[in-house]
Amino acid sequence: MDYETWKHRAVEVEPSLRIAYIDCPSKSKRPQRGVILLIHGFPQTSYQFRHAIDPFARAGYRVLAPDYRGAGGSSKPASGFTKSAMARDFVRLLNALEIHEPVHVIGHDIGGMVAFAMAAKHPSRVASVNWGECPLPGTSVHEEDRTTHAVQQFHFIFHCVPDLALALVTGRERIYLSHFFQKIAYNTAAIKDEDLDHYVRCYEQPGAMRCAFETYRSFEQDAKECQEWISSYGKLSLPALCLTGAKSRHLATAGKMFSEVHQEGTYEVIAIPEAAHYIAEENPESFVHESLRFIEQATVGPR
Repeated sequence: MDYETWKHRAVEVEPSLRIAYIDCPSKSKRPQRGVILLIHGFPQTSYQFRHAIDPFARAGYRVLAPDYRGAGGSSKPASGFTKSAMARDFVRLLNALEIHEPVHVIGHDIGGMVAFAMAAKHPSRVASVNWGECPLPGTSVHEEDRTTHAVQQFHFIFHCVPDLALALVTGRERIYLSHFFQKIAYNTAAIKDEDLDHYVRCYEQPGAMRCAFETYRSFEQDAKECQEWISSYGKLSLPALCLTGAKSRHLATAGKMFSEVHQEGTYEVIAIPEAAHYIAEENPESFVHESLRFIEQATVGPR
């Protein structure tokens, strides 16, 4: 972590709810090109973007990488884990930082769901949205992952079991987190021992694993909100990108999922080579390259 050029700060976005974040200014000599908001997934924190923050900054962007509520250095509240509520946290973070222009939102895994909710519920605050590696609640792909693919996605159900799930994982956080990094990464060497140590320390914090499970327990409400939103307002029309690992099981269904919530012709699906689920860590160079290409295209149009 680059403590010299990255500002590690926290903002109270509502009473007793603190959102911790990394704020990295543009490192280009040219005028700042905009703001990129990076939203992490489970079982991670903003640390998952450690290889991407500086390259984005060198390309001329101010980069914000928060820990969403319940994770990392952020507060561990008792409730508020619908993805619309978590998206609202980030709108309030932008307000607190006096960032009023639309930002480029990039979300992965749970963060992808939050990114979609932010684009849907707060479109005036989003210039483009880049999300993936998650079956979005409210889509047929998500329902298939809870049923047809329930063994592969066992944690979608396990995390929703009150009390028992937390009791079984507490004290065994390293074993549990290691399972995901070994199971759904292709380039497993990308998650080094010190990286795993960091994530384990974060999820050993009192309340952290409980909050992580709450993000999954909210999926049914998330699905209801998503379906109601699409029914009332239609599919999203802003520029959208799905980044998914070329070795990920989610690649096969990414296009189908996006077609259910984004208007035709407004999105594209890109497979990141030599990566499965953890694309920003397994292949950060391609992750950054494709993200910047998309942002430039969304901003100035295709060349």
